[in-house]
Amino acid sequence: MLGMIRVAARDRGRLAEIVGVVSRFGLQLLLRRMGLSLGDGGTDGDDLPRRARRAMEELGPTFVKLGQILATRGDLLPPAWIAEFEQLHSRAPTLPFDRLRPAVETALGEPPETAFASFDTAPLAAASIAQVHRATLRNGRAVAVKIRRPDIRARMEADLRLLTHFAGMIEGASPEARRWAPAALVRRLAEAVLEERDFTHEGRNADRLREDFAGHPNVVIPDIHWELTSETLLVMDFVAGVPPRDAASLIAQGIDPAAIADLGADMVLDMILVNGRFHADPHPGNLLCLPGNRIALLDLGMIGHVSPLRREEFIDFVRAIAGADAASLAAILRRWSVVDDIPAGAFRRAADRLVERHGGTRIVLKTMIADFFALMREERLVLPPDLVLIFKALVTIDGVLSAIAPDYDLSAAIARAGSRIALARLDPDRWTRTLRELLWEFGRAGEDAPRLLRGAMRRLGNEPEPARPADPSAALAAAGGRIAIALFLGLALIAGAILFG
Repeated sequence: MLGMIRVAARDRGRLAEIVGVVSRFGLQLLLRRMGLSLGDGGTDGDDLPRRARRAMEELGPTFVKLGQILATRGDLLPPAWIAEFEQLHSRAPTLPFDRLRPAVETALGEPPETAFASFDTAPLAAASIAQVHRATLRNGRAVAVKIRRPDIRARMEADLRLLTHFAGMIEGASPEARRWAPAALVRRLAEAVLEERDFTHEGRNADRLREDFAGHPNVVIPDIHWELTSETLLVMDFVAGVPPRDAASLIAQGIDPAAIADLGADMVLDMILVNGRFHADPHPGNLLCLPGNRIALLDLGMIGHVSPLRREEFIDFVRAIAGADAASLAAILRRWSVVDDIPAGAFRRAADRLVERHGGTRIVLKTMIADFFALMREERLVLPPDLVLIFKALVTIDGVLSAIAPDYDLSAAIARAGSRIALARLDPDRWTRTLRELLWEFGRAGEDAPRLLRGAMRRLGNEPEPARPADPSAALAAAGGRIAIALFLGLALIAGAILFG
């Protein structure tokens, strides 16, 4: 039944559980298509995405997180699968506090009844990784205490070992699945799991985002109480508010939906395009609307990062569509492709069709991104994970804004963000961080140089030589571009010597 899978004896028990869930939900046929054999049987059908989602929920936090990552991959999966995986939440039954008490006392060094002025043993919320309780500090401040569930570490580590093994088998057995880069996907999953399992990582994310929004009093990031926080316990300010699910619930609390929509759009765009650090999943469960038309950001375990180069590329992407510039758009798609052997025609076809549908007019962001992902799948183009997170965050916040302000136009907010982006470029305080990030990008490019060189050689061998400029001015312009790049690289190296020398 296990086919060619060979696993360490310590993971066989968990593997048996996985095989049992796969069989119960009839997913054997799906796995065989990916080159895995976990028993006979299984069925296809329209409900296959739903059965896969339910199996992931039953298998626990590692597989829930895997599904959540797959929910961002509209460039790989069709809409029916994305819709199911978007429903994945870390649901879990609450545990009696007696089960959590030993871990809490170990983390605090004392019972919670003495560490806090008051501690409510009744859970406020529960998920597959953690359970949340309310408490009060000795200074009277209300806090939320997030407690990691006991005994999840060993299971998550076993899951990651097994998934790493499965990914290697899939890459060796299925050329179609190899396009997904399953090994890289599992590495991304491992990073996400390790980050969410260590609550100090979430605390640092909160501190960084709070610093980013220090000049924006209407964006609230709860304070972290580090003297009580550890890898297994997170203590943060308790925030009471209204999730942005509909306009009526906001109005009932004296909150203006239109003001919240403007603030939410500006907040997410600033995170992505100005600060380069953003909440990767700004859905209503992670946002609270507060009196005074403020927004609080919660659940900061997963944060996306955008390099300065990627921000410029994304801005160019939007400009190319708005300006119906298919040639520039094709060039951007080519830079983004993580697959080397894609013919140039695929990029141009995708660009032409995207411009035909959305260029030169008001961009309806959700529709445009849905079409964009469909074209990526059709032309077999695969995007880098950081870009996928950006698109996912924008679609998510667009859905939130549409629920509370149905006529809200996020594209107008993107245009409005232009002035803030320009000011950020001129801010001297940002230059040091930007130069560091650029040097980091150059370092990554250097590590990836063999792959890039192979791709470039393939392209040179498969494509006709570009036509020479028709006049001397064009030749000078081309040469000027190369000189500008050389100067830019030289300045970056000088800046590196200054910063790190």
